[in-house]
Amino acid sequence: MEIYIFINYRKIQGGIKMNEIILNVEGMMCGGCEKRIENALGEVKAIKNVKANHEDGTVKIESKKEIDMDVVKEKIENLGFKVK
Repeated sequence: MEIYIFINYRKIQGGIKMNEIILNVEGMMCGGCEKRIENALGEVKAIKNVKANHEDGTVKIESKKEIDMDVVKEKIENLGFKVK
């Protein structure tokens, strides 16, 4: 099952391509929720940047490599949130 809603390949400075994945996540209520998700996903080696937003219920992930989305989903759901 694919759980991402958007993947975009974009160039950043120096010509390095990054993968961008945006997930819909239910249950984030505050900045603390955002930080918990960012910290948990920050432990995944392939992930270079994570930005969670409780106001619109999204988590934006940037990576130079392919990411195991099952691992991402598990880390988010182990915190008590739901990936849509």
